[in-house]
Amino acid sequence: MKEYKYTIDGKEYKVEIQGIDEQAVATVVVNGEEFKVQMEKEEEPEKKKVVLGKPQQEKSDDSAPAQSAANVNTANAIKAPLPGVITEIKVNVGDSVNAGDTVIVLEAMKMANNLQAEKAGKVTAILVKNGESVMEDTPLVVIE
Repeated sequence: MKEYKYTIDGKEYKVEIQGIDEQAVATVVVNGEEFKVQMEKEEEPEKKKVVLGKPQQEKSDDSAPAQSAANVNTANAIKAPLPGVITEIKVNVGDSVNAGDTVIVLEAMKMANNLQAEKAGKVTAILVKNGESVMEDTPLVVIE
């Protein structure tokens, strides 16, 4: 049995969860009064099909195809400050940027993070694509 105390608008509630049966109905006692509460079932994560074979290059309409980091000198790359998903690429290969210009938008922890150029230069490589998940320190855009 789990007990909790809540204060809502200055009123204190003592809540005890006595148990949950097979039909996902919980017996809950609030300030001494018993209630039967139907629990919502947790959504099962979507299962993706695994396809074996040679990966195909996806084409993106809004920017040049992403290059592999293995073929590019990433010493001057803007890197992901934390794990997240690329939601917008604001530059193309060959664009000139100034220090402080936003080049990538990275969504992490449900917040959009504008990643900015640290120096002025020319975009020589884009190493990611929209919708791609990246880890911390992943090279994203090379500016030289």
